[in-house]
Amino acid sequence: MNVNDIKQITVIGAGQMGHQIGMLCALGGFETIIQDLNENALQDAETKLQTIMSKWVSKGKLAEDAKASAFNKLRFSTSLEESVRNSGLIIEAVTEKLDVKKEVFSKLEQYADPHAIFATNSSTIVNSLIAGKTERPEKVVNMHFFFPPLVMDCVEVVMSEQTSEETAQIAMEVCKKINRTAVLLKKEISGFVANRILGALQKEAVALFEQGIADYKDIDVICRKALNHPIGPFELMDLSGLDVAYYVMDQRYRETGDPADKPFACVAEKVEKGELGRKTGKGWYEYHSSKIKS
Repeated sequence: MNVNDIKQITVIGAGQMGHQIGMLCALGGFETIIQDLNENALQDAETKLQTIMSKWVSKGKLAEDAKASAFNKLRFSTSLEESVRNSGLIIEAVTEKLDVKKEVFSKLEQYADPHAIFATNSSTIVNSLIAGKTERPEKVVNMHFFFPPLVMDCVEVVMSEQTSEETAQIAMEVCKKINRTAVLLKKEISGFVANRILGALQKEAVALFEQGIADYKDIDVICRKALNHPIGPFELMDLSGLDVAYYVMDQRYRETGDPADKPFACVAEKVEKGELGRKTGKGWYEYHSSKIKS
């Protein structure tokens, strides 16, 4: 099997990651299905993608006929069984909870073609923790896209000890076809590379805030002005979603049992209040309008 055998890609989950990953696949020439059980989520995803692609056309980043061609290749469905039946690659992009992902992979094993590759877009969970729910661990791999996928040019492709070289290379080639720079990691570690480095930065930033050393706004300013980061660590949590930050830390803590990996109290408090960042209008900062980055 090689990348030319991948005619159709299915993305499971129409949330802030899934719908953009699906658009990348369609722009890359693949027949693409975005699947979600929530019809409203699918409608919202299509609306957002139409808005983003129209902006690309108006800015000269995409030709009108290329936009039309991509949307002709893109479909939306609530049926998991029908969505995965003919797909050579299935990318899971559901919430960052291990039990949820295991349930999805178990269902994929029931419906997908025996030759299909299963990829998880998890930002921290290694694929070997999920592959046991399938009968094809050699065909399971991490493809970690970064938020927002239509903007960020990087994908961490991560192998477990059971992931085959063929599977990894096909994942790398798919990234090339959808115009994304892929980096192959041949050894698993929770959080991979980017999020382990980012997590260390966020952990120190929150510690400084909780100790009263500096206000979160000032920490963001220092990171932007002194370290030349595009946005500060608290702004980034708002962008990605404080619930995502919480789930990532909680999963790491469950794996290691190290109290140092336990979710920050201030983040947990905001998640309990429903203050999840930009998507809810309030996180560390308040947002008065919803803007789609393009």
